[in-house]
Amino acid sequence: MAYVMVDVESDGPIPGDYSMICVGAVLVQEGLRETFYGRLRPISEHWIPEALAVSGFSRAETLSFDDPKAVMETFAHWIAKNVKGRALFVSDNNGFDFAFVSWYFWHFTGANPFGHSSTNLGSLYKGLVKDTFQNFKHLRQTAHTHHPVDDAKGNAEALLAMKAMGLKIAL
Repeated sequence: MAYVMVDVESDGPIPGDYSMICVGAVLVQEGLRETFYGRLRPISEHWIPEALAVSGFSRAETLSFDDPKAVMETFAHWIAKNVKGRALFVSDNNGFDFAFVSWYFWHFTGANPFGHSSTNLGSLYKGLVKDTFQNFKHLRQTAHTHHPVDDAKGNAEALLAMKAMGLKIAL
């Protein structure tokens, strides 16, 4: 079993109607050496300029990105290579990130290596400190840049800090 911290950038609010533009992942372990990054060509003619702007890419740039099927197959292979046992999906905004990743895995590969579950990093922290008004973001070391590997790495750093604070987690 291993935690994989994931972050997604998209050009709209939901998968299928809109596109996942890039995905980043970090295997949560000391050193945070194992990372994945993929840039995906849009699958839809629909896109929201303000949503895409968060990623820093233009629509023209995204049209030259890689085939989504190839990216998701490569991502699945990366997970299989780096995770022994069950891969556990965790992210800062798992409702959003997991929706895109799950939809893309099922649509393009026929299976989701993460199964049907995900974990929200913010909720873990709120439980750890026993205060639903607290936020974990001060535990990040890597700047939140909206590059999905940077953001996943910062969130993985936060999860490692939570472990040091006493969160029981197998890493």
